[in-house]
Amino acid sequence: MDHGKLIACHDCDLLQREVAVPEGGGLRCRRCRAPLWRELPNSLDRGLALSIAAVVLFAISNVYPIVGLSVNGTVVETTLLGAVSALYHDGKWPIAGLVFATTVLMPILQTVSMLWLLIPLKFDRVPWGGPAIFRLCHLCQPWGMTEVLILGLLVALVKLSAIAGVVVGPALWSFGLLVFVLAAAGSAFDSRNLWSRVTAVEHTGAEPGLDGASLQGAVTAARCGLARCHDCGLLASAQVVNAHAFHCPRCGATVHLRKPASLSRTWAFLIAAIVMYIPANMLPVMYTNSLFGTENDTILSGVVYLWTSGSWPLAIVVFVASIAVPMLKILALGYLTISTQMHSRWHAVERTRIYRMVEFVGRWSMLDIYVITMLVALVQFQALATIQAGNAAIAFGAVVVLTMFAAMAFDARLIWDEVEQDHVRTREKA
Repeated sequence: MDHGKLIACHDCDLLQREVAVPEGGGLRCRRCRAPLWRELPNSLDRGLALSIAAVVLFAISNVYPIVGLSVNGTVVETTLLGAVSALYHDGKWPIAGLVFATTVLMPILQTVSMLWLLIPLKFDRVPWGGPAIFRLCHLCQPWGMTEVLILGLLVALVKLSAIAGVVVGPALWSFGLLVFVLAAAGSAFDSRNLWSRVTAVEHTGAEPGLDGASLQGAVTAARCGLARCHDCGLLASAQVVNAHAFHCPRCGATVHLRKPASLSRTWAFLIAAIVMYIPANMLPVMYTNSLFGTENDTILSGVVYLWTSGSWPLAIVVFVASIAVPMLKILALGYLTISTQMHSRWHAVERTRIYRMVEFVGRWSMLDIYVITMLVALVQFQALATIQAGNAAIAFGAVVVLTMFAAMAFDARLIWDEVEQDHVRTREKA
């Protein structure tokens, strides 16, 4: 059997044969049902076109104002970078840095990285520094949050409409379009197709195969001395079956049979997130100074305001994203870590699905941070009203980042190791 015709599931490590799928179809793991890859027609050409469109829209979104407030003929407008600058000068540089990284830096790096890789391949050239640029693109992907930003802008508009007249800027529309273009570009960026094109351009031969004996009784890639690269997806052969780490021969990323100290690192991030979750919900997230006095708003009071003002759909969205999701994510990661440490074999498929859901919803907790960013930047009418970010915003931003790190540190393949041991013991008894 040729290991070039084998694939390993990134969630349960099950070795499976690669099969042909129709255009637009996809392949799922037969054990944990994780999506393995999709066959996208003209994926590289579509990815290139959409990436170019994303660059144009991103430039428009950051040059023109997003939204403005009109009070007595005075209009205060802000761009995204202007809002970040307002937070920085307000003394909340950790939040300013987080907003800049997730809405400007990471989307730019991801888009430019895709262009760096796709433009040379369009002309049958190998991208210079391709492996490093690919790893950079993969690193930036989970941290770009433009889709969360646009939802945060909508919530901010509802709150701002109660203060003054809202003036919608051109950047708001371009950001709305950018969300769909970036999502389509990311979906069209097929790393499997990209590396097959690179291999064809370089005229490299087939990867070394596995003999049939090495696969006797083996179920997972690790039992065969193979490990799947989490960056490029290559099923690579380790020099030693119990090797702690080695470098992917294709993209150069560090590959582990299992993430080192996965459970202890998950617990470290998770406990830190629990500690920060308390001040994030107890302390004021922003201060409003007006002619009528000073108001201290927590995350929950912001939800109550949206509900009582009639915007109950947005109130539900903010409650779910800012209160329910962080709490449920902490509980879910705690359950997964404890059950894995106890070598539980119960409901492995369901636990793997919980992990995938935790990975997916984690970024949406940034919603309240983006709302605060826009309110701080726009409500600066010194004689009438000003809004400042509270220390709870820093704590809440830390909760979001720490829970995302905890999810990244957790190795879902550990859920299935105990199941695999049962299979081995059953085969030995037989």
